[in-house]
Amino acid sequence: MPLWLAATLSAALFQCWRTALQQKLRGTLSLNAAAAVRYLYGVPPGLVLLTGWWWITDGTIPHFGPRALLLCAAGGVLQIFGTVFLIASFAPRGFAVGTAYSKTEALQGAVFAIVLLGEHLSPLSWAGIALGVCAVLWLSMAGQVSSLGQALRATAQPAALCGLAAGSCFGLTGITIRAANQDLAAADTVLGALCTVVVTNVMQAFLQGAWLLAREPGAMTGVLRNWRNAAPVGLLSALGSACWFSGFALAPVALVRSVGQVEIVFTLAFGRWYLKEPLRARDAVGALLIVLSVVLVILG
Repeated sequence: MPLWLAATLSAALFQCWRTALQQKLRGTLSLNAAAAVRYLYGVPPGLVLLTGWWWITDGTIPHFGPRALLLCAAGGVLQIFGTVFLIASFAPRGFAVGTAYSKTEALQGAVFAIVLLGEHLSPLSWAGIALGVCAVLWLSMAGQVSSLGQALRATAQPAALCGLAAGSCFGLTGITIRAANQDLAAADTVLGALCTVVVTNVMQAFLQGAWLLAREPGAMTGVLRNWRNAAPVGLLSALGSACWFSGFALAPVALVRSVGQVEIVFTLAFGRWYLKEPLRARDAVGALLIVLSVVLVILG
C-alpha cells in the first residue's frame, strides 16, 4: 500500500473518532472553546510524534523560511475557521445536513488544487470524486428530504451553509499545507510534514488561546478544567493532522481528500459494532458507493 494511502485512511479514522469526542465537548464548552481544545491539547503529542520520528530516522529538521511560515499560518487559520464552521453546523436538527455539506471539501479541494496548484486529475478520478460527494449527500440527507425542492431548501439552512464554509476552509487548508511542504523540500517528506504539523499547531494554539483569553476569559478556565475529556481530542487531532499532512506532502490534495471520504464508512461501522445501532439498507448502499468512489479515484 502506498504510504500516502495508508496515511489518509488513518487520518480518516482518527478524524472520525476526534469529531465524536469534540461534539460531546460542545455540550459543556462554548463554540470557540470546543474548537480550541484540538490545538491547545494537540501540541504536546505532536511534539512527541515529531521527536520520535526524528530519533528513529536520524533525519535533518528542515529550515522554515518566511514563505513556509506564512503558508503554515494561513493553513492554520483556515483550519481554525473550518473547525468552527463544522461545530456550528452541529446545531439541533442540522447535524446531518451540516456534516454532509462539509464533505464537499473533496470536490472543492479538487477545484482549488487545479486553480492554485495546477494539479490535474484523470476523468476516472473526477468520476470517483463526484460519486463520493453524491453518496455522502444522499447518505446524510436520505429521510430528511423527499424532493428536489426540499433538497434545495435544505441547502439554504444555516447548518448547510456552515457545512459548505467548513468544506471550503478544509479544502484550502490542504492546498496551503501542500504548498508549505513543497517549499520546505525536506529530504524526508514525512519528517517535513511532521514539522509542518507542529509549527502550524503552535500557531493555532497561540491564536485561538489568545482569542479565548481576550474575548472569552471564562472559557479558558473551562478548557483547562475539562482536561480529561479534552486531552484525548488533542491526541487524536495530532495523530490525524500528522497523517493528513503526510498525505498532502506525498500525493495531490484532491486524491487525499477524496480517499478521506471513507470517514463516513468508519462512522457507520462505529455506530453498528460499538454503539450497536442498526445498519439500514441505505447506509450499506451509501457505504459501498463511497468505497467504490475511493477505488475509482485511486485507479484514476
